[in-house]
Amino acid sequence: MTLDDLRASHASVGLDSNVFIYLFETAGPLADAAAEVIDRIDGGLLRGSVSTLAIAEAVGGPARAGDPALMERYADEIVGVANLAVLPVTTDIAFDAAALRGRDGLTLADAVHLASARAAGASAFVTNDRRIGPLPGLEVVYLADLVARS
Repeated sequence: MTLDDLRASHASVGLDSNVFIYLFETAGPLADAAAEVIDRIDGGLLRGSVSTLAIAEAVGGPARAGDPALMERYADEIVGVANLAVLPVTTDIAFDAAALRGRDGLTLADAVHLASARAAGASAFVTNDRRIGPLPGLEVVYLADLVARS
């Protein structure tokens, strides 16, 4: 799938925290693909959603480095993306996450990200975690595949 295919096939996408981690902390093709996805959301070509858990995961690097200013900058960057809904973990999302964990053996974090994407009405979930597979009604799109085909 290319980035254009993603846009043509899906009006709304959920994002894994690793999309932001690639964007903030790496360089190269995966960071470029993450930036393109975020740019398309910010520009209104896609709607996006992310769990508040992504903020906790994305600011982990700066937290380990003892850099509260960078932690705040990363969080501000995430919530500042236009057309990106940042969803709190509601009771319904927690219940769906538990069902996903029970059915698919996902980590709690992955299950919350996927349940949040489903709650937001996303039809695709962008990640680079190959342990996450497709769910009914939610196509999983890997950043590495976007790089390979773009």
